[in-house]
Amino acid sequence: MDIDSLINDSLEGTINFITDTFQPQLDAISAGIDAFGGAIDAVLLGMPVWLLIGLLAALALWRVGVRFAVFTVLSLLLVNTMGLWEATASTLGLVLSSTAICLLLGIPLGVWMARNKVVEAILKTSLDFMQTMPAFVYLIPAVMFFGLGRVPGIIATVIFAMPPAVRLTALGIKQVPVELVEAGRAFGCLDRQLLFKVQLPNALPSIMAGVNQTMMMALSMIVIASMIGAGGLGNVVLQGIQRLDIGLGFKSGLSVVLLAIILDRITQSFGAPAGAPAPFRPFAFLSRLRPAAAH
Repeated sequence: MDIDSLINDSLEGTINFITDTFQPQLDAISAGIDAFGGAIDAVLLGMPVWLLIGLLAALALWRVGVRFAVFTVLSLLLVNTMGLWEATASTLGLVLSSTAICLLLGIPLGVWMARNKVVEAILKTSLDFMQTMPAFVYLIPAVMFFGLGRVPGIIATVIFAMPPAVRLTALGIKQVPVELVEAGRAFGCLDRQLLFKVQLPNALPSIMAGVNQTMMMALSMIVIASMIGAGGLGNVVLQGIQRLDIGLGFKSGLSVVLLAIILDRITQSFGAPAGAPAPFRPFAFLSRLRPAAAH
């Protein structure tokens, strides 16, 4: 038996073993993710167009400024005029659900990575592997274990987009000044108190940079995941390619770009530096807790 046949047989045997042995667990994971993603999708699609535009514009006004709020309104009105509102709202739902799962898993892993050398060594190798693997490759195991549709699209997106959240959370915690950590310990902080009152507030800009990168990577992967039926604007882009419809491809691509700009600018604002004006500073109440933790 040659090497190629050996690899193929080993992979096929492994996949068959997993699907035969852990099918109930895979079904439970699929049902949970489908319910979560479906709920977000239903909320966004169930909103009137004017309400969702108003909410995003208000968020843009609060976090960035008047000009960007106007840009947000005009961009979303253009998307609606092009007849791509439902696809855009569905894409936003997929991005939000994928990003939420990434953060739910990635931030605790980043904290663990920052505090444990063995975990750091293991995760560094795993994250390098996840970031260097071509995006299309993630679609293969997702389809094998979860079929076609929204669930494998979200799972492939989570695997692809989670590394920045893990890495930048760990980096932010490691860069917390040693003096602050020592002061917290000197005044009797337990590990949990040290984490939530000293390390996480000071690491917040780095963590929010990870959130921003994770969301942008999720948006790019959601478009690719249209190949396995994830839905949203990715399906429209794919239709434009298959039909060689330049107009449809341009409109769908422009909608993706406009959505990416809106999400990017809003999430970037939460990682604004300490010297930024007050409206742009993330979670100002946390910054007021720092002196109490340090003294």
